[in-house]
Amino acid sequence: MNLHTEHIPTLNRRSFLGTSAAGIGGMALTSLFNNDAAASDVPHQRPHFAPKAKRVIYLFQSGGPAQMDLFDYKPALKNRRGEAVPTSIYPDERKTSMSSGQKDFPVAPSIFNFSQHGESGTWMSDQLPYMSQIVDDICLIKSMHTEAINHDPAITFFQTGSQLPGRPSMGAWLSYGLGSENKNLPAFVAMNSRGRGGGQPLYDRLWGSGFMPAQFQGVKFRNQGDPVLDISNPAGVDDKMRRQMLDAVAQINEKSFEHIGDPDINTRITQYEMAYRMQMSVPDLTDLSDESESTFELYGQEARTPGTYAYNCLMARRLAERGVRFTQLFHQGWDHHGNVPTQLPPLCKSADQASAALVIDLKQRGMLDDTLVIWGGEFGRTVYCQGELTEEKYGRDHHPTCFSIWLAGGGIKPGISYGATDDYSVNVIENPVHVHDLHATLLHQLGIDHERLTYRYQGRDFRLTDIHGKIVHDII
Repeated sequence: MNLHTEHIPTLNRRSFLGTSAAGIGGMALTSLFNNDAAASDVPHQRPHFAPKAKRVIYLFQSGGPAQMDLFDYKPALKNRRGEAVPTSIYPDERKTSMSSGQKDFPVAPSIFNFSQHGESGTWMSDQLPYMSQIVDDICLIKSMHTEAINHDPAITFFQTGSQLPGRPSMGAWLSYGLGSENKNLPAFVAMNSRGRGGGQPLYDRLWGSGFMPAQFQGVKFRNQGDPVLDISNPAGVDDKMRRQMLDAVAQINEKSFEHIGDPDINTRITQYEMAYRMQMSVPDLTDLSDESESTFELYGQEARTPGTYAYNCLMARRLAERGVRFTQLFHQGWDHHGNVPTQLPPLCKSADQASAALVIDLKQRGMLDDTLVIWGGEFGRTVYCQGELTEEKYGRDHHPTCFSIWLAGGGIKPGISYGATDDYSVNVIENPVHVHDLHATLLHQLGIDHERLTYRYQGRDFRLTDIHGKIVHDII
């Protein structure tokens, strides 16, 4: 079998259009709004209906923030401290292997104080003083639930709609379906920061394109050194020489495509061109000299330091201003199996001010209406104490059956709390919201019918919500 014959299966619609029309010249970078989109790569040249949001900023708190210590106020638990959590509420089969061997499962009420804030009267922990100031701008969902009980499948589920690796990430779906508003920056950018105590590992597949072409994957901005590797030309190479080199590579790739018909060749040259344009746009993006002192007072002085959560939040606003479709921030360190009283406060301090500042900043600039901000982790924490319960400390295990997240902007109702949990913050008792439901709702706000945004792979039409997902109309 010769090389050409081996690639016959790849001669799909994209390959046919590429070879029969203008070749590489016709395969411009996918971008819905600047008319650079190639119909063969993006099936939806416009949203299915008028969108409320144009872009998403996802503040993912990796590790599982404890809902009853932050958002889900359960004052009656203080009277049950040390009592065994009834098996009728929390059966043994739902406990992880990390705590299932315990003899006792005592109630560990939060030691933190709660108070009501805003016109909405939303209850918030005293560990979130800045977020407490924006409660009238957010929709607090207390009834999130998932099936995954361990970190990696749970994070993978939130990012891709599947617990199993290999599916396209949420940002890749949006890049594929809507493209970017700025041809000089990727449609999808990912960044990470690390809170006190480290955190669970994060893998590139969480912002990857899965079985889609690589051009739809997220571009990760590094948290030290140049934000993107090789963003600067090497010594002795100027922009003119760089352009000549890319033109020569494009000619070679075009001839390879004419001979083989492999669509990955077109993806490769598209990425080369994006990298070239990013050499011009990224230095301007990361130059904070045009930011006012009041901006750094809003986000906190850590916003001046690359790699911090505050810096990434500020960068997310700058990316949103420049038309980036999906910005994903991962903030690690929320995995508190022990000593919550000393471990949780510094994590809250690292995330609280900048998260609230982002919402305030977007609102002040008139961007919150069409920017959807999401804050939350992959699951919640147990009401029972993992390990020994003492006066000074307690730990919490993983808990997938109820937890809290919040949304702001993008046509989501502000100043409301949605859903409710039982007296132990163990089970959802009102308005459950599943991960697939969240995805369906987010896509809806972006003008996308989640059942129609599909990608055919190995004979099946895949979608972010798989065969599930209901739009949560009550919060729109």
